[in-house]
Amino acid sequence: MRNIKLLIEYDGTNYAGWQRQKNVMTIQEKIERAIEAITGEKTQITGSSRTDAGVHAKGYTGNFYTNSKISVEKFTGAINSKLPRDIVILHCYEVPTEFHSRYNSTGKMYSYTILNRYQAAAVGRSYIYHHKQILDVVAMKEAAKYFIGIHDFSAFKNLGSSVKTSVRTITRLDIVKDEDTIKIYIAADGFLYNMVRIIVGALVRVGEGKIRPNEIKNIIESKERSKAGKSVPPGGLCLEEVFY
Repeated sequence: MRNIKLLIEYDGTNYAGWQRQKNVMTIQEKIERAIEAITGEKTQITGSSRTDAGVHAKGYTGNFYTNSKISVEKFTGAINSKLPRDIVILHCYEVPTEFHSRYNSTGKMYSYTILNRYQAAAVGRSYIYHHKQILDVVAMKEAAKYFIGIHDFSAFKNLGSSVKTSVRTITRLDIVKDEDTIKIYIAADGFLYNMVRIIVGALVRVGEGKIRPNEIKNIIESKERSKAGKSVPPGGLCLEEVFY
């Protein structure tokens, strides 16, 4: 039995997220169908994390077991030949039997893209969050400092996940402005359900002047979801990399 690791890029616009679900199409199901068409085996891909409907990925990882003799070099092209154009296998690797895409991960990095101008975008609108009100990026950068480190992020998770602890370590939170685009990069040892989108939502509130940067500290310490405010839409979110 061989263990094959996949590096995957996908546009999540037309899917109900990564994880296989009843009555809706997901990224996982599309790839599992493609693998079955090639190998004749029903297989289940272990994903590095769940991503919600509309969320994208440039560096998602997954692994599956197979008895197929197809080389890893040929697996990449073979799987891609059975996939729609919005899902691409970038690389296939043969890994040790015990490798697990989720449990062996040491962290992940996401990006979130905001188009910060009055007019909406015609091109690339599926990959951004359009925010009309001009945001104070200096204040947002000041607020970002309070997220760095080890914290209980209960205030920044939505219901829907059964985790043992809400403590996570954020190692990076960078905000980069390029003309009317604001890009936020967040890296951590793990993320709670909707955590990135809620953090970005709180940063947007700071940028709007609705809360002061130092209030982020109080929100984290409160552990109350209601104090963090609304999460931003999924379209601007992209899984950039999974660390091992």
